[in-house]
Amino acid sequence: MMNYIWVFLILFSYIYSFFAGTTEAVTASVFSGADKATQMVISLMGMMCLWTGLLEVAEHAGITKKIERLLSPITRILFPSLPDGSEAKSAIVMSMTANLLGLSNAATPLGLAAMNKLEARSLTPGVATDDMCMFVVINTASITLIPTTLLTLRTAAGSAAPFEIMVPVWICSILSVASGIIAAKLLARRCP
Repeated sequence: MMNYIWVFLILFSYIYSFFAGTTEAVTASVFSGADKATQMVISLMGMMCLWTGLLEVAEHAGITKKIERLLSPITRILFPSLPDGSEAKSAIVMSMTANLLGLSNAATPLGLAAMNKLEARSLTPGVATDDMCMFVVINTASITLIPTTLLTLRTAAGSAAPFEIMVPVWICSILSVASGIIAAKLLARRCP
């Protein structure tokens, strides 16, 4: 559906510019926007490669197991049906770690892997379990200690102080995760 909306907007813009006599300005804007988008993608790609590589090194060095142990009191409360050391819990911790570092794009494949492992543990495939719902809440509302992607975008856009958003990001992410967890726990008790 979004593809149709984008095509409509682009065609409408060009048709309108033809009748308004601004076709040259629209064409110049298209090329300028494409150039800026390419530069932004390259800067984001560099940051994503760096952090994804560091996560891979951390996993091979055993740091993720230490992070898993550090987060085990929290994951034990949030995911009581998952045993410590399970593949599902490890995948959840990896996704949470990527989100803590602000790597939303790197967290997506990790989140999908965690969801697949949670699905494999489900007694009724195709039906979301409480653990799956809780993971979706945590993964989408995630606490972000270092908003890497946002900092990269602000730097690429020429911000004089890209780090000034850190405290508001922490406050908003903590509040969103806390309210999501409370809602998920309350609704889990009501559903059979």
